[in-house]
Amino acid sequence: MEAPGPRPLHRSRLRLWCGRLWYTLQRYALWYFGGIRFARRASAPATPYLHFSHRTPLLRKLRDVDMQYQHNKIVNLKLAARRLDGVTLRPGETFSYWRLIGRPTARKGYLEGIVLFCGTFRPGTGGGLCQLSNLVYWMTLHTPLTVVERYRHSYDVFPDCGRTQPFGSGATCVYPYRDLMIRNDTETTFRLHVRVGTEYLEGEWRADRRPEYTYRVVERNHRMTPEYWGGYSRRNELYREVYDDRGRCVDVQFVTRNDALMMYAPFLEENARR
Repeated sequence: MEAPGPRPLHRSRLRLWCGRLWYTLQRYALWYFGGIRFARRASAPATPYLHFSHRTPLLRKLRDVDMQYQHNKIVNLKLAARRLDGVTLRPGETFSYWRLIGRPTARKGYLEGIVLFCGTFRPGTGGGLCQLSNLVYWMTLHTPLTVVERYRHSYDVFPDCGRTQPFGSGATCVYPYRDLMIRNDTETTFRLHVRVGTEYLEGEWRADRRPEYTYRVVERNHRMTPEYWGGYSRRNELYREVYDDRGRCVDVQFVTRNDALMMYAPFLEENARR
């Protein structure tokens, strides 16, 4: 019998403030005293070999969301992309999303975008940067790099609309403690490139050596389940298939398990689209 899904939690403002302070202090301690060699923007060998590239649309029509927040998001993405574009990840180094970008503040030019919070959304300075962390995470799953820290979205806020990737294949981000960290356990030097185009957020991982394998991320056991407390949960598992240069699958690796609260009635949404 499957275990019950997650249930909404309601925490006081004091509890939330104390939690943010505690995890923030822990994060700074890790960054500065954790003994980790972090990636940075620096000169490196040429990286002529493309390992993976991807792009996602910048504008998406969301129910009850002012499109101005989507345009503000583009400004935020441009500022953050400048901090990540050209970052070099040498063997033994670790990429930290927030350590490279820094705190997104109005003083730095960040605007109010949409921030997901406890199953709903609200305006927040720097909102929309999850699209960039989602992109980097998805691309990394198609390389031999090791994801050492990634947080899933606890809530499924918006219905699927033209989804091209499996549910739960993104990485949520909250400065500074919900970070995306990627370690290079190979002998290859990688370089990240990201840019904001006219219609898409675009990215690629390049390297100084040819890729030995290609990767395919697949979803298994996807289901939407009614819960005893009256809502729905959504679950799946992601696996990574590894192929050699002859196109043979040589390994299947477990990636992650997703378990999220749904903030809409899935079957009503499905019927409405028919």
